[in-house]
Amino acid sequence: MPQRGFDYARQVVNRDLISCELEYLACLRFLEDLEKENFPYVFDITRAEKIIEFFEKYCRHVKGIFEGETIELHPFQVFDLINIFGWVKKTNGARRFTRAFIEEARGNAKSAVMSGVALYGMTADCIYPPNQPKLVKYEANPHVECCAYDREQARIIWKDACEMAKISTEISSRLEVKKTYVIHKTRGGHLKALSKDTKNKDGKSISIAIADEIHVWKTSEIMDIILSGFGKRSQNLFCAITTAGQDAENSVGKKEHDICAKILNGDIVDETYFCVIRQLDIKDDPHDSSLWVKANPMLRYDNLYIDDLRSTIQQNHDIAYGSGDPSKIREFLIKRCCLWQVDAENKYMSGIMDKWKALAISKEEFKELTKNKSGWAGLDLSKSTDLTADAFTCWLDDGRLAVTAHGYMPEQRATQHEHSDRVPYKQWASDGWCTLTEGSVTDYIYIKNNFIEREFEYNWTVKEFCFDPYNATHFTQDLTRSGYTEEQMVEIRQGVQTLSEPTKKLRELILQGKVVHDGSPLLTWCLSNAIEIIDNNGNIKLSKKHKDDSQRIDLAAAVINALVRAMVNEVKEPSCPYNTDRGILML
Repeated sequence: MPQRGFDYARQVVNRDLISCELEYLACLRFLEDLEKENFPYVFDITRAEKIIEFFEKYCRHVKGIFEGETIELHPFQVFDLINIFGWVKKTNGARRFTRAFIEEARGNAKSAVMSGVALYGMTADCIYPPNQPKLVKYEANPHVECCAYDREQARIIWKDACEMAKISTEISSRLEVKKTYVIHKTRGGHLKALSKDTKNKDGKSISIAIADEIHVWKTSEIMDIILSGFGKRSQNLFCAITTAGQDAENSVGKKEHDICAKILNGDIVDETYFCVIRQLDIKDDPHDSSLWVKANPMLRYDNLYIDDLRSTIQQNHDIAYGSGDPSKIREFLIKRCCLWQVDAENKYMSGIMDKWKALAISKEEFKELTKNKSGWAGLDLSKSTDLTADAFTCWLDDGRLAVTAHGYMPEQRATQHEHSDRVPYKQWASDGWCTLTEGSVTDYIYIKNNFIEREFEYNWTVKEFCFDPYNATHFTQDLTRSGYTEEQMVEIRQGVQTLSEPTKKLRELILQGKVVHDGSPLLTWCLSNAIEIIDNNGNIKLSKKHKDDSQRIDLAAAVINALVRAMVNEVKEPSCPYNTDRGILML
């Protein structure tokens, strides 16, 4: 039975089947791993056969036109399952993969397969030395969790698993299905739904966790709790399934997508993470229906359900592009082509993030470029336990605006914020993009001293300190005690009347290639998070999605504050035109 998975991998690698590049790499990884010598893992055909046999003998469809019939797996599904369950450690027979990530378009039966995986975890999951089935040891007290961000989504796979258990005599003879949970009649354990609303999430000893549609997960809290409990079982498994999503800059799912893409491309080595991503490639034409199979592997086969799926995708395409509505087009690209989108909201930097990144130079180059310059400092002093920022902007002789910003966070809060924000504050601190101050609250004295040290190192001359009045009174008073004048302290009101012009100006300069920055990933992240708020008169200012959002914009806000005053003294472009790619042009 697993032979279908082997054949599928070979057909993809031989280009006999149309696939995206990332699925090609997943299949290539599988075939190359089979040939490796001195590899600590082995493919156990008995374990692979076991999971496929479980599905096709005992699991039944609970929805649609095939309701009640046993599930016949398609080759791509066989490929996924034999990878996750067939690879084991040579030393003890425990599963190789502790994590799995499957991404493909909507309608390709991801949830149905995961319902079967949940029941397998409750009834048939086992461990034994490779190719020694007589020494089989079933998972004692199995704990399987169906996870999602909200309660209703978490219950989708859980409910399907319950229904699947009820209509399968072999499975129902082993499980007792209750209203809110499922238990094994002799080995205990449970099958439950887990979401952000679940109480007492900590301390779980989970054997298998199935994470559904992680593209909508706003934080990684549930994932972090589950993964932190790994090691209590001999072969834990965290299996995430998703389609693409619309918040590509911030989504938990997109971050996992990026990690998996790096694993498949060989940029990261992680032999315990199974990844398969099925999507249209970036250069593919979404109008070409022959390419939709890349994101919709079901389209390779024929039955009544697949005929309906094919028709639905075509209809979605025609409605989206026929209407010309960007939101409908975006929805088609996300759900049917499995392509992540960044323009789902009113993003300030929508469509120009690549332009911003291309304007970066090295820290050393930036230091030389801005040495001895006069400019404006911007401050954004947030809550004492959150990210705080300062910025420095100055005009260069060629008319460009030089921009840099630095972040600060209490050291004792950094780990918590890494989990909530899903960004590497500690690594950024090590690389010099932010500073972790001692203790559990931000040390504003340290921030002041740190800025003064950088001002001295670069030999900057600060004309004015431009600050959001929130939380800034004592800070600015301390600056005057350090030798700055009260005239240098300029309060920047945070309404659209004050902020609109500089906010628009920064974007205009980026589009014109008239900004240069030091490549700070923290500043880039803050800019990517910023949402544009527009009033009835077309005035704009930056904001987070909502006040408690963990996708922070503090460094971007500090830059805008500085630009309010920098615009008053803008250096106009010299008569000799500047080309950002070639330098000064000789006329």
